Amino acid sequence: MNKLWAPWRAKYITHIRKKQKGCLFCCILAERQDKRNYIFMRRGHAFAVLNIYPYSNGHCLVLSNRHVSDIDKLKREEWTDMMDLLMETKRLLTRVLKPDGFNIGLNLGRMAGAGIPGHVHVHIVPRWRGDHNFMPVTAGARIISQSLDVIYRLLMRSRFTERKRT
Repeated sequence: MNKLWAPWRAKYITHIRKKQKGCLFCCILAERQDKRNYIFMRRGHAFAVLNIYPYSNGHCLVLSNRHVSDIDKLKREEWTDMMDLLMETKRLLTRVLKPDGFNIGLNLGRMAGAGIPGHVHVHIVPRWRGDHNFMPVTAGARIISQSLDVIYRLLMRSRFTERKRT
């Protein structure tokens, strides 16, 4: 059986537990400091944020505003807002970063890989041909070629440019 090792996630999970009292996602949503927290879109029942420990450039999360641990606990309007925001995020990432494809998914529960299992969220990970090649295997490193600040500015600029056109 092959194993996928991601030791960098231990730092992420430990950092979150030490820094936050309560749910990280609930805290950043309540702060209303969108730029500082990389929240680039909000809807009635959902929001989209850049992942601060990305798998690749532009790795985003789409979350319910309400703290629930599983999709079966979401109300219909929460799920609808999340899916609408997911599609809008995908279109935005396509326009700004021009990836060759996407990985989109949910990790429900700690054993399924959820770093923050108490607050349901959907990952949207842009992918490019050869984006991770040999570096994770031979050097234990992922190459992220743009900073979160740069990607956030690009996404926000594109959102406002698109709004002016419509």
